[in-house]
Amino acid sequence: LGVLTDLQNRGVVDILIASVDGLTGFPEAIQTILPETEVQLCIVHQIRNSLRYVGSKHHKAFMVELKRASKAWIKEAAISR
Repeated sequence: LGVLTDLQNRGVVDILIASVDGLTGFPEAIQTILPETEVQLCIVHQIRNSLRYVGSKHHKAFMVELKRASKAWIKEAAISR
């Protein structure tokens, strides 16, 4: 909150998108100081968090499927095999 307040005091009036790493309280602090900001978890951290729920012997296959889905142009292509 202190860092964001300092940025605001330096003249920052708006941030369009904030890509954050999941630091506890950081998204809430951004919303408090810059309420119009779209806050999203960065893709690297989303993938790392997802891997926690996949058994280690399935990581490689999961990553292949995830890469295929992330490169799809439309939702239907992402969920089809």
